[in-house]
Amino acid sequence: MGIRKVLHPSKCVDNIHYEYNAANFDMTKKEKENFCSVLKNARLPYGSASNISRCVHMDERKVFGYKSHDAHFIPQYLLQFAVIKTLKPEVAIPLIRLGAFFRGICGKLINLEDVHKLQEEIIEILCELETIFPPTFFNIMVHLPLHLCKEVEFGGPVHLRWMFGIERYLCKLKSYVRNKSKPEGSMAEGYLAEECLTFCSRFLSDEVQKKEEEQKFNVSYSIGSRRNKDGKPVDLADKVWTDAHRYILFNCGNMEIEKLIE
Repeated sequence: MGIRKVLHPSKCVDNIHYEYNAANFDMTKKEKENFCSVLKNARLPYGSASNISRCVHMDERKVFGYKSHDAHFIPQYLLQFAVIKTLKPEVAIPLIRLGAFFRGICGKLINLEDVHKLQEEIIEILCELETIFPPTFFNIMVHLPLHLCKEVEFGGPVHLRWMFGIERYLCKLKSYVRNKSKPEGSMAEGYLAEECLTFCSRFLSDEVQKKEEEQKFNVSYSIGSRRNKDGKPVDLADKVWTDAHRYILFNCGNMEIEKLIE
């Protein structure tokens, strides 16, 4: 086709073997080490991403084993620092602009005018990438960002609709599994147990206290049936039942009950 003749294989000196010329996006071993060191030594806020440094293998000069959320986080916040000193400006600038595009459409608050500007921006970015990378690089996933701005117009901010929250919750449900032959039942039992513990924690103190000390959140008497020395249950007085009932109503956090109280 006569496209990118610089990247075409050329004959070696022996006129038998062929060799490929280095593209403008190729990196030397030293540049790969610098690229990986940026990701390896990055200090991130707690909860923003997983431990990306464990996915960086300096001996192989490769990055693999990261999670899907890390693949979303790296282009937006770390890639610009990694490529600015390892790639040529004509290659680094489009990649930095691509990360800025994803950072723009993933914002929690976005204006409609900004969406239109981002639509024009991504068209220019992909045109620049077409002048850098070979045609085999451009599959359906590279073409997909052209439609993301329309999705934002139709569905609103992306952070309300992406899958990262669902994936984190699925990981939590999988941690409930104890019987591998019945995973659904294990998840249901684990969810029920956690709901019970969450409800009970509202009536327990935040820290361990002595028995004679007054606790902050629970009542000064036991809620439920009492037992005498022989272990037989004793009915609570009407006043005790009323106090327990009112305490639960005032501390359950239900919005409908709060409105009735007001």
